[in-house]
Amino acid sequence: MTTTIDGTRIAQRIRAQVAAKVTEATGSGRIPGLATVLVGDDPASAVYVAAKRRAIREAGMRDFHRHLPPRATHDDVAAVIDEFAADPHVSGILLQLPLPPQLDASVLIDRIPVTKDVDGLTTGSAGLLARGERGLRPCTPSGVIALLDAEGIPLLGAQVAVVGWGELVGQPLAQLLLRRGATVSVAHEHTTDLAAVTRPADIVVVATGVRGLIGPEHVSPGAVVIDVGIHRTPAGLTGDVRSAELDGIADRITPVPGGVGPMTIAMLMVNTLRAAQWGAEREPVAA
Repeated sequence: MTTTIDGTRIAQRIRAQVAAKVTEATGSGRIPGLATVLVGDDPASAVYVAAKRRAIREAGMRDFHRHLPPRATHDDVAAVIDEFAADPHVSGILLQLPLPPQLDASVLIDRIPVTKDVDGLTTGSAGLLARGERGLRPCTPSGVIALLDAEGIPLLGAQVAVVGWGELVGQPLAQLLLRRGATVSVAHEHTTDLAAVTRPADIVVVATGVRGLIGPEHVSPGAVVIDVGIHRTPAGLTGDVRSAELDGIADRITPVPGGVGPMTIAMLMVNTLRAAQWGAEREPVAA
């Protein structure tokens, strides 16, 4: 039988650990704070931001938020980011994506100071990851690593196939896995024989945005399958993996929902706490 990995339970444990550390920080007067910036009225984005803000408040952190209209200009958004960047009470800044078409997301993201980049998406954060230096890592890839660690799945020496080479998940995840000593293969839309990449793998992580792409023909018996995809269908949410077809083949698999999704918010909380802690380290000490 295939074991379903309970991402919700693991995320709850991480969130509780973060809340405990926030309580400790509160005693010293250093309360972490997250600033979220939402532009426009996309319903899905509004739901995601609300969930992040709720998690931050539940952990005892400060919740800062700014909602700008759909027609907001580059200067409007830049001014808000600059305001939060200068606020010492704001540990981290999150610009919710996607943005309205008149805005250049990459330029605005890079306006966030790397020390407050809790999404780990700025060019500076990507450079720190590539060089293996201390920095804030993208939340979803970090969540995948934390989930594997919580399950006791060894990465050192493991063969891992990452299906998807996007900047948000696939690319940073491959780098994180390499830093942990895994042997990583990356597949994408130009891969001619996907099964040839995935079948030798001990761990298959799928983040393509293609519903039901991965099935039993892609997975060897005993492999661990991590499904990052999420799609809304009339029957409910589903992922990039045909999970039911892998029952009895995969050793462990993440469900959709309840797998990687909860880990993403948990790692956002971890990043916000880290940003606050590292910011405190940089503060000058009075003589």
